[in-house]
Amino acid sequence: MSASYREIASELRRSILEGRYRAGDVLPKLDDLAQRYGAAYQTVRSAIGLLEQEGLVESIRRRGTVVRDRPTRRRITRSRQVYRDDRGYYFDPEAQPWVAVSSPTVSWGPAPADIALVLGVNVGDEVLVRDRVIGPPGSSHGQQLATSYLPAWLARGTVLAEQQTGPGGIYDRLEEMRHGPLRWAEALSARMPSPDEAKSLDLPPGVPLLRIVRTTTSASGQVLEVNDTRMSAELFEIGYPIRRSPGARVGASADQDGDAEDR
Repeated sequence: MSASYREIASELRRSILEGRYRAGDVLPKLDDLAQRYGAAYQTVRSAIGLLEQEGLVESIRRRGTVVRDRPTRRRITRSRQVYRDDRGYYFDPEAQPWVAVSSPTVSWGPAPADIALVLGVNVGDEVLVRDRVIGPPGSSHGQQLATSYLPAWLARGTVLAEQQTGPGGIYDRLEEMRHGPLRWAEALSARMPSPDEAKSLDLPPGVPLLRIVRTTTSASGQVLEVNDTRMSAELFEIGYPIRRSPGARVGASADQDGDAEDR
């Protein structure tokens, strides 16, 4: 009985992950694989297509099916703190020197449904949309897409809707507008990129986005902004320090449990 495309993909995947095929190696030709597995050419092509979707291989003209290099991930450390320097607030110490690689774009339009829900507006309502592409200093190609959504009642007719908002950016302006001290919360998720996102980040087929959605609230709890930052899940990972709560000790009584961060 001939192998199915999933069985062929499984064996090739194992060979790649175990190092029998290394980055830059060319897999056997489709005809040779078809003969090896006793399968039809199209079955083998479907197996290779599955590996392409997973980001393990890529088809290069005049070379064939090549094993992709798996880059080392950069860790983004979230320590449940916000930092500040002379440029304003920032959330990742390692990315503190990063800059916009092109001028930000500012527009008015609807927010995605999940963002609208967090922002507290109706789906389809017009909001301020601020888009930035950011990366390391000196880089001409961005590694993260950062989009801020602000409700119209807050942003219309203010400096928040201008392309350049001044030193400290929109967060300093919000605090100057007496909405501070600001508070932030984050949620992490992953999804596949849109064609535009894949193009902007130069993502190979099969590579998902890592997504950090940060909500900015006023001192009274009013949601002022939702920031949606997307990046390659192949290039980045999120790390958190794990702190021991006061009650997490051998022999500690149950009523001593609590989160040290909240005390």
